[in-house]
Amino acid sequence: MRSLLRRIFRQPDAPQAPVARRRRVEIADGRPIYAIGDVHGCFEALLALEDRIAADARRLALTRPLVVYLGDYIDRGPDSRAVLNHLARSDHADRIERVALCGNHDDTFLRFLRSPGDNMGWLDFGGDATLRSYGIDPAAVLKRRAGDLGRILREAVPGHHVALLESLPVALACGDLLFVHAGIRPGVALEDQDDEDLLWIREPFLSEGPRLPLTVVHGHTAGSEPVFGRGRVCIDTGCYATGRLTAIRITPDGSALL
Repeated sequence: MRSLLRRIFRQPDAPQAPVARRRRVEIADGRPIYAIGDVHGCFEALLALEDRIAADARRLALTRPLVVYLGDYIDRGPDSRAVLNHLARSDHADRIERVALCGNHDDTFLRFLRSPGDNMGWLDFGGDATLRSYGIDPAAVLKRRAGDLGRILREAVPGHHVALLESLPVALACGDLLFVHAGIRPGVALEDQDDEDLLWIREPFLSEGPRLPLTVVHGHTAGSEPVFGRGRVCIDTGCYATGRLTAIRITPDGSALL
């Protein structure tokens, strides 16, 4: 599947060209999948949910389950650094395979790391909480010159966190299922979808659904409960505000919320 286009930061919550070309992942149909909604720095909630997933997979004796994170690992919540450190690991005790997709907040953080002086708007987009998780005072950042800020970031943000952000794919396809952060442009073939839609879109996707023969599992648009819409399932339950992090299990026998 072809890589997608680049985007440049403009303002919070607006579609932008991607900071780097991002790949898509495709896996064989029929594999049991657990999808996890937007984490937003809620590290303890993530660990608790992963424990429930591991117990559920054992109870059902699932073969080769896969956990798919739907993006937005940082910003707003209390411990973005710990979440990224967790996702960068390859030695999880449950030995369940994981795929972490890119969210718009993750993409924006990467752009800020590369050029902080040009992307200060990220601090009003939840980035202040992320900086605090790395021991950086956001108020002090505003007083720094771009060169000084770049040095501070390089010293505070580990290289393997940057490498993780750069490597995140933008979507995962499995048969007639598509896992993506925000959604897709309705009626547009998957090979013609742009990163800016997959990372940022709300309408017309939320109203119309994919208008393709597939079901999209996504986050990005937070609500108090998961939403089962036309050809789509949204599992962003706003953990940083509600304390509720949601997952959905999808197998050939059906689906269930965790």
